[in-house]
Amino acid sequence: MSRFVNTFDSVQTVGNGQTPQRHYTNLDDLWRAAEPYMRARRNDIHIPLSFYFAELLLDDYPQADELVTRVAILLHDTGWARVDAEKMITEGFRSANWRQSDARIQHEIEGCNIARELLPGLGFDTAFITQVTDIIDGHDTRLDHHSLEDAIVRDADRLWRFTPTGTAFSAEWFGMTPREIVENLEAVVLDELITASGRRMAEAEMGRTIELLKIDLL
Repeated sequence: MSRFVNTFDSVQTVGNGQTPQRHYTNLDDLWRAAEPYMRARRNDIHIPLSFYFAELLLDDYPQADELVTRVAILLHDTGWARVDAEKMITEGFRSANWRQSDARIQHEIEGCNIARELLPGLGFDTAFITQVTDIIDGHDTRLDHHSLEDAIVRDADRLWRFTPTGTAFSAEWFGMTPREIVENLEAVVLDELITASGRRMAEAEMGRTIELLKIDLL
């Protein structure tokens, strides 16, 4: 039995196959344009999963701007493609101050640069692009959120870590065991989630991850 109140039986989330319900603007052209920046740090897995979490969160918060949110989550980690691969791990994941490391700051700066390079050619105006880059800038290193869209991007970025896939990659990047990752998720990351829906999804996903990966045994 799960130790969490929220489980797959009560929460609509990625892990139990929930499908986003809102009508969302087609972003296939942006996915194609961003593809060259998706291969670093397995962002070709992290970003699509985080994007899906963002859409599910948007279902619960219809007042949020879906286009700003979805473009921001799609591009938020593309900047890792311009960070040295070794520094990405040694500074961005395994240093004493990894969250404020130069590598993490650089990936945010480069993510904003990529957004400014790609979006004008796809018809997005300067005001929209600024809304997107305001979210990408500091999404890992800034403590506060400044809009509902920012909050949803931050939660979606973290939610994938509660899945078996996110736990597995996190264990590799941080040089930790899956159990250590889950302990950190429960002790630290869960409380960093901003939206009520995000927390519910996290508990449901984590409970299932603990079960599937035999976390209580291994």
